[in-house]
Amino acid sequence: MAGTIVSAGASRVAWAQAYPTRPVRILVGFTPGGSNDVYARLIAKWLSERLGGQFIVDNRPGAGGNIATEAVARSSPDGLTLLVNNSSDTWNATLYDNLRFNFIRDLAPVATIARGSCILVVNPKLPVRSVPELIAYAKKNPGKIAVASGGIGSFPHMFFELFKSMASVDMQHVPYKGGSQAVVDLLAGQVQAYFSPQNLVIQHIKTGALRALAVTGAKRAQALPDVPTVGEFLPGYEASSWWGVEAPKNTPPEIIGKLSKEIAAALADPGIRSQIAAVGDEPFASSPHDFGKLIAEDTEKWAKVVRAANLKATD
Repeated sequence: MAGTIVSAGASRVAWAQAYPTRPVRILVGFTPGGSNDVYARLIAKWLSERLGGQFIVDNRPGAGGNIATEAVARSSPDGLTLLVNNSSDTWNATLYDNLRFNFIRDLAPVATIARGSCILVVNPKLPVRSVPELIAYAKKNPGKIAVASGGIGSFPHMFFELFKSMASVDMQHVPYKGGSQAVVDLLAGQVQAYFSPQNLVIQHIKTGALRALAVTGAKRAQALPDVPTVGEFLPGYEASSWWGVEAPKNTPPEIIGKLSKEIAAALADPGIRSQIAAVGDEPFASSPHDFGKLIAEDTEKWAKVVRAANLKATD
């Protein structure tokens, strides 16, 4: 029996060392060009070069990323199907009814790639210059401030809902089909505020077309060091986005370990780091264990926000 166990263990290690023996599909739950797609292609290229196999990006957009997530959750745990996802999966668990998979139970964390935050910006015609002034104005004018988002369940929407709850203010949510149109209407004054991804508004902030009030993450943005965090005025507020790689549950730990090691090496590479910084995010390396802990904590955190706001997905 002992010999059989040793033989099986040696065989699995040898398999992991030879991995990948066939092309690996990296599923992305969003259309080409978005952050998930960009990071998937960045990692696919790196892994292909380092491991000597083909890592191919497979875009399967729809249902807030759930189509791709479910496909990976139902795939064979052989390391040949991976997922590049983001923190939206942690609130999708509550936002969507009747999901046919459990994000925590059915997927195995491999490694994080990057993290970022949004910037709370307002149209300069809104008479506020700080988070405290925004909160005070909103309380004096309930329901009068229209806050844009890229759609229900998007980063800007969830970060706004957390702010709305913690600040105890009544502000109107205006969902768009994407961030670009939200910025157009914000510049035109059709809406007054937006928790925006940095890359969409950085130039408008520098020209004065938009006013930056705060950054949603735990620390200030490198590109805007003079802009405070929301948490400096609203203690306990922190809203960050992250991107990572996951595999089907029960994928051999030797394969997960090999992938995690190579992704960590990628995030230490100056070229990769500069490409991540170019889109306004920062490299974020973590072990499979720490990634799993982050997922569990964020799932609990955002479930409370979704339930408190009584949110439901529309697609």
